[in-house]
Amino acid sequence: MTDIYSQKPWLKNYDDHVPPNLEYEDKTFAEKFRETVEKYADKTCLIYLGKEITYREIDRLSNRLAHYLIKNGLKPGDVVGMHMPNIPAHYIGIVAVQKAGGVSTGLSPLLTPREMEHQLNDSRTKFIMTVDVLFEKIAEVADKTAFETVIVSEIADFLPGIKRVLGKALKKIPTGEVKPLPGKKVVRFMDAIKGMPEDPVMVKRSMDDIIFLMYTGGTTGPSKGAMLTQRSYMCNRKQVLTWLDLRPDEVALSAFPLFHIAGLALGGFTMTNGATLICVPDPRNVDFLIECAKKYKPTVIINVPTIFYELMKREEFKRLDFSNLRFCLSAAAPFPVENIAELESVIGKNRFIELYGMTETSPVTCCNPRYGKKKPGSVGMPLSDTEFKLVDPETGELVPQGEPGEIAIRGPQVMKGYFGKAEETAKAIRDGWMYTGDVAYMDEDGYFYIVDRVKDMVNVSGFKVFTRELDDVIMKHPDVDLAASIGVPDPERPGSERVASFIILKPGVEKSEAEKEKILKYLRDNVAPYKVPKVIEFVDQLPTSGVGKILKRELREMAQELLKK
Repeated sequence: MTDIYSQKPWLKNYDDHVPPNLEYEDKTFAEKFRETVEKYADKTCLIYLGKEITYREIDRLSNRLAHYLIKNGLKPGDVVGMHMPNIPAHYIGIVAVQKAGGVSTGLSPLLTPREMEHQLNDSRTKFIMTVDVLFEKIAEVADKTAFETVIVSEIADFLPGIKRVLGKALKKIPTGEVKPLPGKKVVRFMDAIKGMPEDPVMVKRSMDDIIFLMYTGGTTGPSKGAMLTQRSYMCNRKQVLTWLDLRPDEVALSAFPLFHIAGLALGGFTMTNGATLICVPDPRNVDFLIECAKKYKPTVIINVPTIFYELMKREEFKRLDFSNLRFCLSAAAPFPVENIAELESVIGKNRFIELYGMTETSPVTCCNPRYGKKKPGSVGMPLSDTEFKLVDPETGELVPQGEPGEIAIRGPQVMKGYFGKAEETAKAIRDGWMYTGDVAYMDEDGYFYIVDRVKDMVNVSGFKVFTRELDDVIMKHPDVDLAASIGVPDPERPGSERVASFIILKPGVEKSEAEKEKILKYLRDNVAPYKVPKVIEFVDQLPTSGVGKILKRELREMAQELLKK
């Protein structure tokens, strides 16, 4: 078979400003941030609840925190857990850990105590940065984990005095109890940096050293720490800034949290490029996002699809002035094709961009062009210096153009491996290719279309059902707002599965057997018989992660309970 992928048909569709190959600097994150501060010292880096914080201030504060970390025992390569929403202390912490030569790992507030204990112990986290409203989650696992110090910030930190005092007094700003932890040092963030010198800190790190230890979802077992190096992350920074033509004058608004790889990429890439970031402490507060968009007129809005759905339900969002907006970008989950035209009718034609990435690739590998042809339903083309190939998950053989296969990726942004898991690393990275577990097909122009996860493909008597494709069809029904399909064991056919679909109906549509039959008839007319769901369940909401990804493992558990009834 001709290796169509090695011919890179996507190159002919690159924007004119994007070369096939880039030149990369051997500069670490801390070194690049230092350059940015020298160039943009008095420019606003963060906007936090109306407070503007300059690059010079972030530099000084991160120096003080870096001094504190080193004074209290942080050695090069030690891990600091970042357990905070998008508040200034989180951004300062990311920079400070790099200056001090450490490694940071994102700790989601949604982790269960068991998951938190696993990640802290697996990563050998030495310091934790958290916020008082989340302190109890750290306290729950303190006696089962070996971290030494926890630094506690507050939502009110960095707000003007009167706003801070009144906000807390009137309970408009949430607070939480902070108590001693036996055998651990507990210190307030403001107390930790108080009196620390502002002298520059730059512990030498090489490009092959780990910068971030970011944990995967753990959908098939305990989560694994992807070792991203200075090189992989900073190469991806160059790739993304080039591809999206991101400039120092950008004002970015995003609900992606920094403890997630997408938020970490947005935050780190732009903070080393001179842009301004609007802090969003509560990613689910759509009213706050609308208020920020109205007040600050961002040039870039980046969110998970579910946030865009919620925004589109608000008339206030539709009435906003988007004249400053350059593009909206969607990541981390599929964006239904039928919703793209609706969003662009509000934000402007050709301003919606969908991309593809994963924790293990620092994270971006594939994206629709900034200026050129964007194909609805596609995640675009591989970035500069990035190769894709599609293989049969069972045989490893290349699949023909247009046929679905597992994505394998080769490029400078691929992780070093999974921390402490040589066997898992060997399964994922083979002959220099990262096997993603995602299934896609490529069209004649080199654009890729995600159809499923390998583990989410449903096997119906030997026929493969790609749930992403099925969900796209279901959501074209006029009564359907959102849908997610999974496979459940078929009790009548061992080794085979049935399709189960969970559906959110549009407002005003009644949940009824008649409605189910209406949707089933529509599906019988539009998909092959083996793809038609055997189970349809109407729900008010779908289980989602902290960034809005639909959690199919929870849907499987829900489906098992339904089948027992």
